[in-house]
Amino acid sequence: MEVGFIGLGLMGRPMALNLIKAGHRVHVWSRRRASMEPLLAAGAGDCESAADVARRAAVTISMVADAPDVEQVTLGPAGVAEAAGAGHIHIDMSTIAPAAAQSIAARLAARGVTALDAPVSGGEVGAIAGSLTIMAGGDADAFARVLPLLEAMGRSITRIGDAGAGQVAKACNQILTGVGVAAVAEALNFAARSGVDAGRVREALLGGFAYSRILENHGQRMLERNFKPGFKAWMHQKDMRIVMEEAHRLGLALPSAAATTQLFNAMVGSGLGEDDSVAVLKLLERMSGAAAE
Repeated sequence: MEVGFIGLGLMGRPMALNLIKAGHRVHVWSRRRASMEPLLAAGAGDCESAADVARRAAVTISMVADAPDVEQVTLGPAGVAEAAGAGHIHIDMSTIAPAAAQSIAARLAARGVTALDAPVSGGEVGAIAGSLTIMAGGDADAFARVLPLLEAMGRSITRIGDAGAGQVAKACNQILTGVGVAAVAEALNFAARSGVDAGRVREALLGGFAYSRILENHGQRMLERNFKPGFKAWMHQKDMRIVMEEAHRLGLALPSAAATTQLFNAMVGSGLGEDDSVAVLKLLERMSGAAAE
């Protein structure tokens, strides 16, 4: 398929590369020219703006930081809607608020563009491997049409419902992963401060009801003190902000998510924002008076 990709950061770059590997003709644009170079070297088309991308492809994909960025590249000057032809589909794979996704979809529809929200889970590792979990919202026929593109980037792909439904699923995902990462960090810090081998504790827990992929994967990274970002703490903070804003809008109590949001706020405030979110362990160690880094 002829597809455009907008936003080539930690996640977007390997996702676009996987589209090329799957045989799709990919046209790219990013605010940072350096981010485009690996894609251009792999054969992607060189575009000057989001509108230029839409001019060359019937389907465009965005993977950017937050809702204002999505609005800018889709509805702003030199955005997708400015040059999209009849039947154009835009897939936003960023993580933004469900209400924002619905609003953007409605405004794109008014300009003849069908929008899907399709946020992902799996981090940089999943983006590189093409094994992302993709949660989609929007028109069922449009979803079916772009499914081959999603299959090039993900392994588990589910259409949840109408516009915004994919972002609701992603918010649920971030509640579970955020609280899970914090819980694993608390458990391992508790073990270490109790004077026992945290690695042996993790090994024991993996065999019982406490097992989770977070304990298995992120727990191992904590033990190895591998805080290289696959998903930066400031991004998890942003996602948890979305969760709490939606909870406020809906009048929901999310006490565990609220406490976890405060931990990510503290991470960013204490200079850990560029580390992976598993570095919440370092924050808890500092709070416990430990000097380990």
